[in-house]
Amino acid sequence: MIIGLLGLGSIVLTGCESDTPIGRNSGTAGGGGSAWLIPVEEVFDGGPGKDGIPALLDLPRNDLAHSENDYLSDDDLVLGFKSGDVVIAYPHDILDWHEIINDRVGSESVAVTYCPLTGTGVGWNRLINNVETTFGVSGLLYNSNLIPYDRLTESNWSQIGLKCVNGELIGSTPEILNLIEMTWGSWKEIFPSSEIVSTNTGHNRTYGRYPYGSYKINSDVIFPISTRDDRMHEKERVLGIVIDGKSRVYRFESFGPITGVIHDEFRGQKLVIAGKADQFMVAYNREIEPGVILTFGPSSINGLIIDQEGTEWDLFGYAVSGPRKGSHLPAVTSFMGYWFSFPAFYLNTEIYE
Repeated sequence: MIIGLLGLGSIVLTGCESDTPIGRNSGTAGGGGSAWLIPVEEVFDGGPGKDGIPALLDLPRNDLAHSENDYLSDDDLVLGFKSGDVVIAYPHDILDWHEIINDRVGSESVAVTYCPLTGTGVGWNRLINNVETTFGVSGLLYNSNLIPYDRLTESNWSQIGLKCVNGELIGSTPEILNLIEMTWGSWKEIFPSSEIVSTNTGHNRTYGRYPYGSYKINSDVIFPISTRDDRMHEKERVLGIVIDGKSRVYRFESFGPITGVIHDEFRGQKLVIAGKADQFMVAYNREIEPGVILTFGPSSINGLIIDQEGTEWDLFGYAVSGPRKGSHLPAVTSFMGYWFSFPAFYLNTEIYE
C-alpha cells in the first residue's frame, strides 16, 4: 500500500509497514543480477519493496451499470483493452494502488501496467518465450517510472523503456498490446456494452481516493530524472508515439469538443491521431496495406472515425462498418503519460505543432 501525505507543498510516500520516506538510491536492488541496460546508479528503491505494492490477477468483472461503480466520477480515467468482442475497462482508481493487473481477455493474456508517478499505462502480452507468466511490482524506479518484474525469470523491465533491463531476459522487448485511456464519462457513452474490473480485489483499499495528494496537478517529480524539458507543464497529459527509439507527443489542445483527427508522418510512418479535448487520444498507422493510405474524418457516430472509402473505425482501430469491415489498422506504439516522462526516456522528444 502507498499512502500520499500532502504537507508543506510536498508529497511524502511511505510503505504501509514503514514510515521511512522513499527515495534512497538502491544501486543493485532486485532479483535480476548485477548487469543493467540502464545506469544502475539511477535505479531507486521506491520504499514499499518488492511486491509491497500488490499486483492483481484475474479480477472479477461487472457491467457498467453495476452499483459498485458508483465510486467513479465522469472525469476519472480508465484504461481500456479489446480482444475480439470483449472490451474491458481498468480504472486508474484501482491501478493507482496496484500498478499492474494481470488478466486474460478473450484469447489474450495481458498485463495492464500503470505507473502513477509518470501517468503511463502500457499493455504487455504475458507470454514470454511462449510461456505464460505474470508481472509484479519490483519496488524499483528508473526516471521515476515503474520497473515491473516477471515471475517466470525474476527479470526487471522498464515500462516506458519498453524492454527488459536486468536479468535473464535482458534486452528482450515485450509484445505491446493496445490500450486506450479515456474518461469514465466518455467510456460509458462509447462502450456501453463493455465490462469493468471489480473493486473486489482481496485488498483493503479506498479505491475512490487518490493516494498521492496533489501530485497530479503540481510540478513535483518525486525521484530524479535524467532529462528535464520545460516546454510544457510537467504533468500535462500527452499522447506519446514511440518509433525506432524516438518519440513525438500530441496535446489535447489540438482537438475540440467533438472527435477530430490529425494526419501526420513520423519516422516514415503515416499516422492518424483521433482525439477529443480532455477525453481521449489514440494513434494508428493509416497505411492499411502497402501503398494504400487512408484519409480520415469524424463520423456522425460518437467514438468512430470514417475514411474516404466509407469504412467506419472504432477507437481500438477496428473497422465496424463499410467495405473494410473486420479489418484492423496497423498498430503504433503509443500511450498516454505526463509530459516529463517522455523526454526523460527519449531524448529530443518532438511536440506536434
